[in-house]
Order: sequence, then C-alpha cells, then structure tokens
Amino acid sequence: MFTVIAIMGLGILFGYLIRHKNIRGIISGATTALIWLLLFVLGIEVGHNRHVIESLGTLGLEALFIAIISLIGSCIAAWILWKYIAKRREQ
Repeated sequence: MFTVIAIMGLGILFGYLIRHKNIRGIISGATTALIWLLLFVLGIEVGHNRHVIESLGTLGLEALFIAIISLIGSCIAAWILWKYIAKRREQ
C-alpha cells in the first residue's frame, strides 16, 4: 500500500514540476495505451485462473444483479436531486 501511495505521490510531484509544459497529448495517449495493456494483462490473469473460469456463470449473474441495482439506485438518486433542484428554483 505504501508503494502505491509513494508512486502516486511521485507522479503528482512530477506533474507539478512540469505543469507549464504542453505534454497533455502525450500523457493522454500514454494513459490510454497503459489502460489497454492493463486490461489485456488482467484478461490473461482471469483466463489463467481455473476457479474464475468455472465460476463465470455465477459471477456473470452476480455482476448483472449489481449492475441493475446500481442503475436503479443512480436513477433514484438523480430523481431526488432533480426534485431538490426544482424545489430550490421555485423559492
């Protein structure tokens, strides 16, 4: 955990030091490429794990349930926020 925080801190420090340089495009491209690489390696790890592959049906159902519940919760929260904002505008 300390390693992750230290690496992130170094990244923040490096970003602060080079904040006046125009490297936004380079950073964006590198971030995208590294995320794709991370997803690929994660897929290899999942495909290599026999327990995960055997439980894929159950995991898929659980993921679908979590996604549906999250969607419903987000819709309810958005509706409550919409009502709150509408009520404040009327005042």
